[in-house]
Amino acid sequence: MKLRMKGFVAAAVAGATIAMGSFGSAQAASGDKTITIGWTAWSDAEFVTKLAKTLIEKRTDYKVKLKMASIGVQYQGVANGDLDGMLMAWLPDTHAAYWKKVKGKVDDLGPLYTGAQLGWVVPDYVPKDKLNSIEDLKKDSVKAKLDGKIQGIDPGAGLMQLSHKTMKAYGLKGDYRLVSSSGAAMTAALARAEQRKEWIVVTGWTPHWMFGKWHLRFLKDPKGTLGSAQHIDAVVRKGFAKDYPQVASFLSNMHIPLDQLQSAMYNARKTSYKKAISQFIADHPDEVNAWFKQS
Repeated sequence: MKLRMKGFVAAAVAGATIAMGSFGSAQAASGDKTITIGWTAWSDAEFVTKLAKTLIEKRTDYKVKLKMASIGVQYQGVANGDLDGMLMAWLPDTHAAYWKKVKGKVDDLGPLYTGAQLGWVVPDYVPKDKLNSIEDLKKDSVKAKLDGKIQGIDPGAGLMQLSHKTMKAYGLKGDYRLVSSSGAAMTAALARAEQRKEWIVVTGWTPHWMFGKWHLRFLKDPKGTLGSAQHIDAVVRKGFAKDYPQVASFLSNMHIPLDQLQSAMYNARKTSYKKAISQFIADHPDEVNAWFKQS
């Protein structure tokens, strides 16, 4: 397998109101051994970011400092040089609005994983002949079952922006409300519904551990408002590759197949991120070694 490829507790702290000065400048000074990476507590981003931190600290002389922030703040921070990088740029659709603002001001080191999908998700016990497409949400019988609610995640997420467009495109605004919360609140609502076998629609994505725990499916999106298949890229500040060539090479080479990532995420959910990361490294030595080959 060719490994070198180019290219959701609360998800944000203090949201987009965080002043980037609170991060301090991440621009490397002479002899700087600490790399600052932004992240948000989405299950895929948390696993990949903490895996990268573990490997960088094991395989190089650098330390990694993680800074939790909302997506918008991360893009701004990398563009300004206040963060060294972020490992959760969903492209081309999900973060299109953010990317448009920083394109040319950051460097894209390439995809960390591909084939990701965004959409509206229902438990598989919801009959397909009753609800199989977003269009079906307009049925009176379906509206009654769902109590006029679509369970969302944190309001700054690209998935929520696309979901608001979806509400408008399908004419759902008068009949449904899109509820903002967090990734954790979304899965908690899904867990309650699963336990009671109640109908629910949540804003969801793969990879996610919930697909390992429950039988779920995406609603069909005939208008394509929730985007196509996505790739999730490592984005770094200008000058990062010059300051940290070994780490830049590692991030450029790092690629995790979706099935491996989703399995590791579910393992993290059942145990801990630390244990799941250790297990992943032990299970995939050849892949990890290849990531550290010079680009």
